Amino acid sequence: MGTEAGQQTPSDAASATALGVVIEIPAPLEDSLRSWRQRYGGEKSALIAPHITLVSGYTTDWAAAVKHVHRVAAEASRFTVHLHGTGTFRPINPVVYLNVKEGAEVCEGLHAALVAGPIEHEVSYGYHPHLTIAHEVDEAAMDLAQEELSDESLSFTVDSIGLFGLDASGAWALREELGLGGPAN
Repeated sequence: MGTEAGQQTPSDAASATALGVVIEIPAPLEDSLRSWRQRYGGEKSALIAPHITLVSGYTTDWAAAVKHVHRVAAEASRFTVHLHGTGTFRPINPVVYLNVKEGAEVCEGLHAALVAGPIEHEVSYGYHPHLTIAHEVDEAAMDLAQEELSDESLSFTVDSIGLFGLDASGAWALREELGLGGPAN
């Protein structure tokens, strides 16, 4: 007896590999964002480089997934991201983030293109591009982050996306940087 298209077998689930595609933040903005993440989210948050997640999921065919991510990146164009003000997913999810004001539609398009291939991506809620500042910390820290960063405004050009996988220790590690419209410089 076979499986229906898209249906996972127990052996598929056991061989699934985590995969993430993100927009990394360029220096010197990365330094400022990392310090904000440390201030409001604690040391643990500061260890994770600031980024905008396009997709975080898994695949049972790493080679096919990588080929798909390459194709999506090659078909995309450079664009500008403008982060402005704060938002939150509270009370549903204890997160305070910077809003993606300009470039949100492009992020949404990249997300849709990425999940249209061999990358499994389960979400409880719709995709909403953002840059997390505080996550799973006490309400006072989240309130402070949301208030103090409410007028912050940062812009940068996105000319590549990062393809991540888990390393031997279980931490996310950059596997490849892919230039939009072609190879990264």
